[in-house]
Amino acid sequence: MLKSHIIGEEFAKAGVRPGHDGDPRLVPTILELGTEEQKKTWVSKTIRGEISWCQGYSEPGSGSDLASLSTRAVVDGDDFVINGQKIWTSGAQYADMIFCLVRTEPDAPKHQGISYLIFSMDTPGIEVRPLVTMTGDATFNEVFFTDVRVPTDQIVGRRGEGWFVANATLKYERTSLGDPNQAENRFRSIVEMMKRETVDGIPLIEHPTYRDRLLQLQARMLSLKFNGYRVLTRQLRGEDAGLPRWITKLMGCELNHQMASMAIDMLGELGLLYDGSPYLRDEGFWQQRFMMDLGLIIGGGTAQIQKNMISERALGMPKEPKYDERGI
Repeated sequence: MLKSHIIGEEFAKAGVRPGHDGDPRLVPTILELGTEEQKKTWVSKTIRGEISWCQGYSEPGSGSDLASLSTRAVVDGDDFVINGQKIWTSGAQYADMIFCLVRTEPDAPKHQGISYLIFSMDTPGIEVRPLVTMTGDATFNEVFFTDVRVPTDQIVGRRGEGWFVANATLKYERTSLGDPNQAENRFRSIVEMMKRETVDGIPLIEHPTYRDRLLQLQARMLSLKFNGYRVLTRQLRGEDAGLPRWITKLMGCELNHQMASMAIDMLGELGLLYDGSPYLRDEGFWQQRFMMDLGLIIGGGTAQIQKNMISERALGMPKEPKYDERGI
């Protein structure tokens, strides 16, 4: 936990955004649950940017109910042979490697019999089909596996216990989507923009209305940051992080979209520009973030699901009622 936190802080201080899936998700998972050989092989190369990763989790019929995944892997000699499909796989068209959930024990209950494999995206039998989103970019992908052979030793944890490993990654994913270090970096960028952009020749930083919005964002950013320290402290003590951990993703994603919204407002009519205009500020970074951050309120567990998890698991409130086929 502490090593992952230090890595995140150092990346933020250097103004470097971590790799989408490798640095904030796979690296801490390997540090927590991987073998010494896996740590030596993957951690340093991933942090240095020598290897990029994508995450093979969601499937067309297994999104919020991830444990119902159906991509299969059967053992043939020294290999797993994988067949199936993943979807919403971010960066798959660029990634060198994938960490992927597959069902290796089809007769086991759905939360059991899953294994967590890591393998090259150049492995024969992998097909990637990009999906264009409302940002105009192909951020996500469909990934198809046809008789993909992966050595049986390329597994994190034990065979059939991948759900436990996957939940460790999901824990880090929720934290990374609400990363207070990156939120602080974005806040600094907004401050610099307010000093640079003007209305009637007056820098926005001198406008009371914008300063008031800035202070509100600063308060939320600092509360997210200190909440992160609270989570880390409890984890280092071996305690359940409880409510502070559950609210990180919800708070962080909403804050990121609020900051992008303010940046778009500050740009005025220039905030409506997209793709290739000579008047585009920061290469369209804030327009892209506005769209992407809106999506991330849904991605990685929707805000509605997050609120249910917070109420039921962290606050101990009753679960929402379930209805039968008749609606009763």
